Amino acid sequence: MPQFSYRARNAQGGLVEGVLNVADRSVAIRQIEQLQCIPIRIEAIATGPEVVKDRASASAAATQNLKVPHSQLLVFTEQLGHLLQAGMTLDESLGVLEKRLKQPRVQQMTHSLHQALVDGRSFSLALRDFPRVFSPLYVNMVGAGEASGALPEILTRVVQHLMQEKNLRDRVQQALIYPAFLALAGSALIILFITFMVPQLTTFMAQTGGVLPLPTRILLASNHLIVGYWWLFILLVVAGSAGFRAFVRGDEGRLAWDRFRLSIPGYGRIKRHQYYAQFSRTLGTLMENGIPLLKALDLVTEIAANKYLEKKLRDVRRSVIDGANLSSALAAEKLFPELLTDMMAVGEQTGHFAKTMQTIADVYERELERTVQIISSLIPPVIIVFIAIIVGFVVYSILSAVFEMTHSLQFRPH
Repeated sequence: MPQFSYRARNAQGGLVEGVLNVADRSVAIRQIEQLQCIPIRIEAIATGPEVVKDRASASAAATQNLKVPHSQLLVFTEQLGHLLQAGMTLDESLGVLEKRLKQPRVQQMTHSLHQALVDGRSFSLALRDFPRVFSPLYVNMVGAGEASGALPEILTRVVQHLMQEKNLRDRVQQALIYPAFLALAGSALIILFITFMVPQLTTFMAQTGGVLPLPTRILLASNHLIVGYWWLFILLVVAGSAGFRAFVRGDEGRLAWDRFRLSIPGYGRIKRHQYYAQFSRTLGTLMENGIPLLKALDLVTEIAANKYLEKKLRDVRRSVIDGANLSSALAAEKLFPELLTDMMAVGEQTGHFAKTMQTIADVYERELERTVQIISSLIPPVIIVFIAIIVGFVVYSILSAVFEMTHSLQFRPH
């Protein structure tokens, strides 16, 4: 009989490894789930034809590159939750959605999930075949819903989480659209002045002669650099971009860059408050759904998207394993502000940790929105002043040259 080696996580978040003698991969998955574990990796040891076939199917699932828009994922999750709340089974609900949802990629995904259930796999395990669609947070929340028998309620909370995450991201992006457009328009205006206006001035002054003022000579030198060496600027940008990508590709470089990003004035404050809100909301949601604390910390570490924060959170997790409270472990790492850790400590003491984390998320979402509004209102005046200085310098350079030439013509002998 074929053998399968596996790695899984138990209910406490620890890693479990072993070998099973079973007929095929689906039986191995069911046995692992009967042990109250979540499979992470299953590999065939034997080399029989059944195992080769199983490896091919596993490889096809692992290399699944299907991607679904966030809005479509929201619709899929919401409708699946409604069908389950109406009393339909998961198998029947997926069959209905396969016919109802007309978007090709969503239909393909739903069909694959439905077929996985028919083959005997759990729904949460089938979701892992689509890593570009379902985040680890989504998969583990569904797994918790399956284990507790409260999948419809879990899906409702997932929908709320996805909507809050989308609203937060949209607010940040919309607030930065106008400053970005203003900076682009200002840069184009400056390049237009130096590239097209200055050459006409040069031609005129070459005909009249005379010594040009210093601002005008600086302006002409800038025009010469842009027109004559534009290719060098492009080359420097490409080389700098390649060097930067090579730097952040390494672990130390990525860690340094992610730490620097959090310290950039304005931008760093937005990113920090955004993560405070995301961390609190996600951790509270996970704890409400019965995910153990250590497993929840693993998940919020995975979604940090910042190597510096990930490193700090792994240190926090080790402190929690050693017996420290989460609030004191976070305070020791100086990763979060005192207000957040103090509120978290109150939640730990009162036994309402999950609810407290949701309250903390509300606080920092409001703080994030206020920060974005302040910074986005300050950026346009700064950009306008900067553009005004450049344009003013260009105009002053032109007018000073004109005045100088007029003065020299007045005193030129006839």
